[in-house]
Amino acid sequence: MKKFITTTLLFAMLSGLAFSQKLTQIIKNTILDTNSKIPLFRTVVILSNDPTIGSVTDINGEFRLEKIPVGRISLLVSSLGYEGKTVADIEVNSGKEIVLNLTMQESVSNLKEVVINGNKNKGEAINEMSLVSTRSISAVETKRYAGGLDDPSKILTNFAGVTAGQNGQNDIIVRGNSPKYVQWRLEGTEITNPTHFADQNGIQGGISALNNSLLATSDFSTGAFSPEYGDVLSGVYDVKLRSGNNQKIETSLGVGIQGTDLTLEGPFKKGYGGSFLVNYRYSTVSLLSKAGVIDLDGPLSYQDAAFKVVLPTKKAGVFSFFGLGGQSAASIEDVQADMISTPSNETITSEYTEDYDKSNYLYNYGINHTIGINDKSFIKTTLAYSTNGIDEDVYKIKTTKINDGQGEYLRDSVGDKVLDYKSRIENSTYRGAVTYNNKIDAKNTLQVGTKYAIHGYDNFISQTKDSTETMSTLTDFNENISTLSNFVSLKHRLNENITLVGGFHNMNVLYNNKSTIEPRLAVNWQVSNRSSFSAGYGKHSTMESVHNYFAKVKQTDGSEIEPNKDLDLLKADHYVLGYEKRIGENLRLKVEAYYQHLYNLPVENVDTSYYSTINEGTDFRYVELVNKGTGKNYGLEITLERFFNKGYYYLVNASVFNSKYKSLEGIERNTLYNSNYLVNILFGKEFANLGKKKNQTLNLNTKIFFSGGQKYIPLLKDAQGTLTVDPANNQYWDYKKAYEKDFQDLYKVTLSASYKWNKSKVTHELFLTLDNITNAQGKLSEYYDEKLPGSVGYVKQFGMFPNLMYRLYF
Repeated sequence: MKKFITTTLLFAMLSGLAFSQKLTQIIKNTILDTNSKIPLFRTVVILSNDPTIGSVTDINGEFRLEKIPVGRISLLVSSLGYEGKTVADIEVNSGKEIVLNLTMQESVSNLKEVVINGNKNKGEAINEMSLVSTRSISAVETKRYAGGLDDPSKILTNFAGVTAGQNGQNDIIVRGNSPKYVQWRLEGTEITNPTHFADQNGIQGGISALNNSLLATSDFSTGAFSPEYGDVLSGVYDVKLRSGNNQKIETSLGVGIQGTDLTLEGPFKKGYGGSFLVNYRYSTVSLLSKAGVIDLDGPLSYQDAAFKVVLPTKKAGVFSFFGLGGQSAASIEDVQADMISTPSNETITSEYTEDYDKSNYLYNYGINHTIGINDKSFIKTTLAYSTNGIDEDVYKIKTTKINDGQGEYLRDSVGDKVLDYKSRIENSTYRGAVTYNNKIDAKNTLQVGTKYAIHGYDNFISQTKDSTETMSTLTDFNENISTLSNFVSLKHRLNENITLVGGFHNMNVLYNNKSTIEPRLAVNWQVSNRSSFSAGYGKHSTMESVHNYFAKVKQTDGSEIEPNKDLDLLKADHYVLGYEKRIGENLRLKVEAYYQHLYNLPVENVDTSYYSTINEGTDFRYVELVNKGTGKNYGLEITLERFFNKGYYYLVNASVFNSKYKSLEGIERNTLYNSNYLVNILFGKEFANLGKKKNQTLNLNTKIFFSGGQKYIPLLKDAQGTLTVDPANNQYWDYKKAYEKDFQDLYKVTLSASYKWNKSKVTHELFLTLDNITNAQGKLSEYYDEKLPGSVGYVKQFGMFPNLMYRLYF
């Protein structure tokens, strides 16, 4: 007994001693040349915080810093002949080692070491060829900014010129362009829209399949894209996954309202540089429903997974395998138009109710192989496969009122479900790409690339068209479309202060022999250590959504034709002019003006029609199209950003813009997405070293958002505002007034908080987000519903939504 007591006391004392020691962690990674990707030997890495700790990279460019105190730190990186770099705002936790991916730019002046202080590199694009309208988004920022909801797509709406529809969906509206023209990329290759419950345009959807905890610093571009980017008009989100820890197994577990997920990462074997990273998430709401804890109106579920495997070899280069997949399903009874937009519920009569079944899947897999040819050049090869599918069924249920002999109401008689809309959509793409990168010298870098893709489409859509309840086929095709893209990009540094990037992109659609040559040019002039000007031009093009090419259009004699197979590419000229001013070490002012001339836009081939596919949302129209529409987007964006330092940050940006188009009717109209202005105000404060052991941290963050309203098509009304719709003849909308007005300006306030406590080798973190805390319910559009007062209903902003998440790192 005495021995037991002694052992117990000794264990308690040792445990207390272990915890009383200062919590520390390890920082490590490889430093590469920005252009050639070769390791940098004898590069000095110094911890700028107190105490000062340093390390020097080995022959493989690897460094390791040990016993780094938990908290926020900055690294100073310097190497003879290279521009120095500061890596700021690194969050060190006890439960996870820090693995960084760093590159350095060779100095134009031989053997000159340029030391860059503060946040000079903060927000700069990772892609060296992107000089304008591009910023990087770090993993720390995706967690910090209020309103992110653990969703990378929602993070984008914090930046100038970018917003989303305020109906709770995940669409990304860039400078007034349609969300369907945004390009998503993963590890450098195009993927499907990574959103659960997305529509066939890949626009709307509720929740991203991407998880913030897997992301590395990634680039987002909003215009005048660098030469490598093709088949895009609006924006490019080039998402990068971080590499797993190649020396230690680590795990994180998250449980929250939106999902329960598990992340594993680690090495394959000791001494080998390869690693794996894998994450799986399942809908928490669905789990609770299956357990009987909550009762849903109908089945609602989603799940997703992502992975990245890095396999370096001694002589055959580095292989990287990556993937992202997800499945989702919903079944909702008595759907209202203000809840979910379906293809047939914008006009609801009193005798019908509507049920809605939907299921989606998306899968993206790829292999990247990078091999050095010499110390100046390398080749990157990519093979990838993407697929997504949608099954939708909309049912109408007729309800008849039963009266007695005196006409008094007795009860409702509910009829059988009748299929009103059906879609079966399966899309897949095989891609192969090769890029050659040559660092000619310190001043010049050349990139040449080619990409071939085979797109497979198996689509069937039908809908009832009249009171006979017979289904009419809207599209029915099983086709393959091949595309070939090529690009050349040259980066030239005239000196330390002036950088130019020029080149071209060539896009070819082999199905109908359409092609473009798209010149690109950008320049950045560093006037002083604190000021710079930038300018850029790019011609861009993209295919329209594929269902438009194969739309079945009924003729006057009752026959059907597919008149749109020869549609040309949509095209745009982007012009950008920018100015950036560093005000002190942590404050940046940025101004960008842009003009986008759009042409070759598909519009309905009727000279009295307002319709253009650039406004296409979930209300699809299957009509004859011609490439005779034009449009323009122009605006001014101002950003004032105070980078995180001394425990706080703020980000204020404003955008004033116009987005217009013309169809064959010749009238210049607003686009659906022309909200005219956007304002974001974000700020946050961190309270560190809390608790008796100073191992706890509290973060408070706020976002305030203002914008103009969403343009809409009004219901038919007379001069006094009285409804004049004619349901019997399917006449509901006043197309002559399409997109003339919005209902009101919109606003939203979001609050978020996180509380973190570090323990020996374990970190706990609790997140709370209150999105739209004031429950603002601004009107977005209107619809006809006989069951409502005045027969008019309104689609409104998505209301207040709380999100709670607990995460454990060990």
